[in-house]
Amino acid sequence: MNPIDQYINTFPPEVQVQLRKIRSLILEIAPDAEEAMAYGMPGYKTQGKPLVYFAGYKNHIGLYALPTGHAAFAAELAGYKQGKGSVQFPLNKPMPFDLIERIIRFRYTENQGNRG
Repeated sequence: MNPIDQYINTFPPEVQVQLRKIRSLILEIAPDAEEAMAYGMPGYKTQGKPLVYFAGYKNHIGLYALPTGHAAFAAELAGYKQGKGSVQFPLNKPMPFDLIERIIRFRYTENQGNRG
C-alpha cells in the first residue's frame, strides 16, 4: 500500500472520505504532480516546486498551499483559523471543496508559470 493511502487509513472513516476527496482534487487538477509524504503529511510537487500539502487532525483538516495560495484567497479564508501558508477547515462544518479546488488550481497555474 502506498504511504499516502496508509496515512489516510489512520483516520476515522468520515475523515478518510474528506482526505481522499482532497487528494483526488489535487490529482485531477495536477495529473503530473509528484505525490509523496513530506513533513509527515501528503505533499505534492509540480515543476519541481511544492504545490500543496494536506493533513488530518483530530478536529480539522489542514491545507498548506504556501503563502501565495492563501494570500490569493484571503477574503474567502478569513473565517478560518490560519497560519502563514496554512488554513484549518473544521471537521464539524461542511468542507469547502469548491474553495479548496480553486486554491489548488491557483497554485498549479502559479507553478506552471514559474518554469525556471
